[in-house]
Amino acid sequence: MPPRRRSASGYRGIRQRPNGGFYAEIRSGDLRLSLGTYDTAHEAARAFDATMWRLGRPRRQMNFQDIHMLQQALDVAPPPRINSAQDRAEHTARQRRLLVVQEDERVMAEWRRRHPEDVAYEQDYWARRREEDTRRRREERLDRRRRKALASAQADIVAAGGRSFFTEKDERWLDIWLSTSDDTNDDDDGADDWSDWD
Repeated sequence: MPPRRRSASGYRGIRQRPNGGFYAEIRSGDLRLSLGTYDTAHEAARAFDATMWRLGRPRRQMNFQDIHMLQQALDVAPPPRINSAQDRAEHTARQRRLLVVQEDERVMAEWRRRHPEDVAYEQDYWARRREEDTRRRREERLDRRRRKALASAQADIVAAGGRSFFTEKDERWLDIWLSTSDDTNDDDDGADDWSDWD
């Protein structure tokens, strides 16, 4: 029998899956032996060659000609993948969640088509909300600038030998360290500016 031609992956017995993984399989007459899915084509090809060595197949049917013994093939092959009952349950749960998400997207698309006035109202609501958030952030930033300017002015008075109307343990002294950044990120979650110091 002539050797099988190499697939698009560049290796014999390896096919790329739609999810990006690489599936290794040995086919010969009635024999069809699945070796599983691997992250890279190279890993799948190494697993393919190790199995071919175990089956006693000739080297010309393998992907890598630099391997001369079974032990060498086993040394470079990736560890076997074990699919436990927990793995299968997690896969089933992921498939169910995917079906729910797909159905939800279908229903939402249908709702948008049937109720364009609600869609317009929702878009207006979020536009108003973004404007209010931006206005609030600007007001807070202006307040921080005023507080920082006051604390800086009091520090300058004390440095010049004068007397501040802040007491020694007044918390307003800490305002000198406030951030007064001009950033108005629309994705701001409202966290205080002290988080920059973490």
